[in-house]
Amino acid sequence: MATTFLSTAKPFLSSSTPSSLSSLTNRPLLFSCPQQKCNPRRPLPSCKALSDESLPVPAASPIIITKRSLSICFLTSFVFSLASRGSSSSNAAILEADDDEELLEKVKRDRKKRLERQGVISSANKEKGYLQDLVYKLSKVGQAIDNNDLSTASSVLGGSTDTDWVKKANIAFTKLSSSPEEKIEVDTFNSSLSSLISSVTSNDIESSKTAFVSSATAFEKWTTLTGLFGQLKGL
Repeated sequence: MATTFLSTAKPFLSSSTPSSLSSLTNRPLLFSCPQQKCNPRRPLPSCKALSDESLPVPAASPIIITKRSLSICFLTSFVFSLASRGSSSSNAAILEADDDEELLEKVKRDRKKRLERQGVISSANKEKGYLQDLVYKLSKVGQAIDNNDLSTASSVLGGSTDTDWVKKANIAFTKLSSSPEEKIEVDTFNSSLSSLISSVTSNDIESSKTAFVSSATAFEKWTTLTGLFGQLKGL
């Protein structure tokens, strides 16, 4: 179809006379050069229309404003983020300083208590003597029970917790115990010792062994808590 159209248009172009082509090319242009004046007989609206069409269309201002707004928002958010980071860092530094100061105060308090405890223990020679006697008695009772000799264990323990050595041991417990954990171990020891005396008196070897282990363990924990573990012989 395109070949037919071209073959039809060819005779038409060849039939046009050179004079008509020259007449078209020799016509004066409306705006051939900016220095030439417009023909006053020519209608100006066509000139205006041509100039309006030739002028470049300015870029839409809302796009520029939008980009600027985005840039401002980005910079503002960035500044605020830096400010918030600086504020959080400052707060963290303050909290860390407070924690360090609190930890330091705790260390000072613990050291003061430890020194006070060492001073009390160093001056409690009589109470340490009571406790040393308790260690010797528990050692003899343990050997007797291990040999199934409950009569010897009974003679060492006595018939009740109202014996002199038990009373003196509790005097030392009262003076040298300061923390709740230490007092709990003292109560456990006294309860286990009462069960031990009762089991030995009843000639119950198995219950005697269980009660002895419980009382010895409670006493050992108490000496560890108070710092007396290395100061008593036989432990």
